[in-house]
Amino acid sequence: MFELLGKDVSSKARRGRLTVDHGVIETPAFMPVGTQGSVKAMSPRELREVNAQIILSNTYHLFVRPGLEVIRHLGGLHRFMNWDGPILTDSGGYQIFSLAKLRKITEEGVAFQNHLDGTPTFISPESAMEIQAVLGSDVAMVLDECPPWPCEYDYAARSLEMTLRWAERCKAISETGLRIPERNDEQGHSELSAICNPQSQMVFGIVQGATFEDLRRSSAQALAAMDFDGYAIGGVSVGEPEEEMMQAVEWSEPHLPENKPRYAMGLGTPPQMLELIARGVDMFDCVLPTRLARNGTAFTASGTLNLKNAEFAMQKEPIEAGCVCPACREFSRGYIRHLVKAEEILGLRMITIHNLHFYVDLMRRARHAIENGTFAELRAQLLTEYRTRGSSPGQ
Repeated sequence: MFELLGKDVSSKARRGRLTVDHGVIETPAFMPVGTQGSVKAMSPRELREVNAQIILSNTYHLFVRPGLEVIRHLGGLHRFMNWDGPILTDSGGYQIFSLAKLRKITEEGVAFQNHLDGTPTFISPESAMEIQAVLGSDVAMVLDECPPWPCEYDYAARSLEMTLRWAERCKAISETGLRIPERNDEQGHSELSAICNPQSQMVFGIVQGATFEDLRRSSAQALAAMDFDGYAIGGVSVGEPEEEMMQAVEWSEPHLPENKPRYAMGLGTPPQMLELIARGVDMFDCVLPTRLARNGTAFTASGTLNLKNAEFAMQKEPIEAGCVCPACREFSRGYIRHLVKAEEILGLRMITIHNLHFYVDLMRRARHAIENGTFAELRAQLLTEYRTRGSSPGQ
């Protein structure tokens, strides 16, 4: 399922190939985020045009809307959204973190009021896997708790112990057959029926441990012993300084199997992705390219451009010289700025297309550089040019 095709001599960067039911993913790879079964402002055809290999959807959000009955009736998530490529589904663990005021965590699972109408909802490790089986994703994530930042050591340790027990339960049910939840009862618990055994669905464990080296190490080692199909590094990009984010990856990576894919969850900016590739990470997802596009911000090799700024009003050139995305082939900065200022939907769509193309193409360039022994040069060039401009995605 995963082939390690080459390594960079100057770092831990890896060139790999992950084969799943719906296709082949060349790594390093970026996954556009389609939380609710749609990458915002993008059609499946446009995702193919920017060469997206795999997209990410969210178990929790699809479970509460439109619900499993609808998705199952319409043929599973791939047919539902008309995407024939690979899909990775997050388990909903991040929503446990983000809905902290609405949820209660116990050994059994997580009870919470869903964010749409407050309906009582319950997700356990078993139901998280069952839901993902119904969705039919190519890669399913185990249910985990993502501790907040900052948090005390004792809290992080207790959370990790439970997360590892949850991982064992996810692993067990994925191997022994799944009962598919039909609907929630009045207390939010799933009624289960219909056995499903998704032997072709890969399952990834998730390393946690907050900002504590020994917890990260023990988490990675325990998950490696469970022999998952791949491993994610979670609990990063939750508000901590970038240095601590990098440390969490550095503490986790050495203890993960070399012959399995590694996925840094919810990351990151272009410099962060290259830095994490250099630390041995293979897969990424992030909402920045689509979220910032809706605010008029475009990514380029020299930093971000706020296309709302007046300086772009008269500029005839594309968002980025040499870019072959549809936005850069067809429109000027001046026109796209006009669309953004006029609140025309086409403007944010064009910036979204450009941003996703930039992210996906950066991964293609990284793969090529690893193959050709020039990754150190690519890394240094982007970091220098990006930082020289002095821009950041938050600006």
